[in-house]
Amino acid sequence: MQGRPTDHRNLDLNQLNLDVAFGRAGGKVIWQPRILAWIDDRHFFGKPLPAPYTGMTPPAIYRSLGCSNRIYEFNACFRSEEDPAVRITQTELNATDYEVLVETPVGTQKAAFRRTVDTPWHLPLKWWISSEEEMKVATWREARRTWRWDQAAYDRNGEEWRGLGAPCIFMPRVNVQRLFIDDMGIEAGSYALMDWPATVEAYFEAVAESHERMIEIINASPIQIVNFGDNVHSSTLPPPWFEQYVLPVYQRRSELLHRAGKFVYAHWDGDTKPLLPYARDTGMDGIEAITPLPQGDVTLEEVKAALGDMFLIDGIPAVYFDDTYPERTLIECAKKCIDLFAPHLILGISDEISSQGDIERVRLVGEVVDDYNASL
Repeated sequence: MQGRPTDHRNLDLNQLNLDVAFGRAGGKVIWQPRILAWIDDRHFFGKPLPAPYTGMTPPAIYRSLGCSNRIYEFNACFRSEEDPAVRITQTELNATDYEVLVETPVGTQKAAFRRTVDTPWHLPLKWWISSEEEMKVATWREARRTWRWDQAAYDRNGEEWRGLGAPCIFMPRVNVQRLFIDDMGIEAGSYALMDWPATVEAYFEAVAESHERMIEIINASPIQIVNFGDNVHSSTLPPPWFEQYVLPVYQRRSELLHRAGKFVYAHWDGDTKPLLPYARDTGMDGIEAITPLPQGDVTLEEVKAALGDMFLIDGIPAVYFDDTYPERTLIECAKKCIDLFAPHLILGISDEISSQGDIERVRLVGEVVDDYNASL
């Protein structure tokens, strides 16, 4: 049924997003699936979107589906700037590979990447940090990194996504996750933690201080919803490392952001069961992308027991949007998420619909949410 005042199509989803996050929505839930991979992958491979979405922009597709977007495009509002003494040059090595050289007064860093026909992401051939000396250079760079606000980017994204969700951002990855995903890879990063502990901890401290300078800019900005974009996976971030390195930074970030009234959560999109006991100790308002069985390693009941009154952001396994599973399984999961977590729920896909997903299933969940909101 459509046409009710409480239906997503009839609401300012920017305001609903804020009202849900800050407890002003009267118990209502927002349906906020991430579907951009479904769109972007087709664009990358040069395939047109299927009808009736052919030629539509991403905001138009969200409007057609009657749902909200988690608008991380606002990340463009925060500009990172290197020390003026840093010089960065890129050299093409061949048709697919290129090298990036970073020169500083204290040494150099070098990385190399490969473009492929399979993904828009460039694959690392040589990581940014592969020696203790390069980590010291990275530490020097982070200690001098500054941040600034880009009002033009804020205005541009605000106009493009008007009425589809509140502006939000994700911060750069926290220490260990940055080391593994951005800087060194998991194997080399794990050895670095054990072989160069003093150097690694100095790097982590410089990164944390850089991010606190970013938080100063965030707190002075109109952005009210802040994610820690960490892609946490407990098989590579075990509890001892989480407790030693990540938990104190989560607590510190949350404290600083809460002083300015921000809504704070982190992105945990791998296996999470061993880390869920720490959830309420983080100081955050919620956790994004925790993925239940059959895709992840936890049940929704286990997630609820761990989070208590914290927010669940997402909750529906992405595989339920593929035709492998019947529609009734998707609908039952959506209803279960609402039963367990509302009103502390920003319902979404854990964490994105796949390229092969059935985009029309997004409408089915929207109907479940609209019916629930109308019932209040």
